[in-house]
Amino acid sequence: MLNLNEPTEENLSYIINELSKDLQVLNPSIMDPDNFSLEDYQDIKDLYDMVKSKDQISVPEINAILVELKKYRKN
Repeated sequence: MLNLNEPTEENLSYIINELSKDLQVLNPSIMDPDNFSLEDYQDIKDLYDMVKSKDQISVPEINAILVELKKYRKN
């Protein structure tokens, strides 16, 4: 079992991949774990925790979360 409180590359990849599935991202390249930095781990994990706490996510919420995640992508 992963301890997602630990900011590791493995955990970051797991979180990004799970978010990609939960948000039904059609273009997986925008959710490539390599495009995200461990420096932003806690912020990304907070988004992950919020997504996992919801039974369902509306389209506007999905769009807002994706906009938020885009802020954490490396250029």
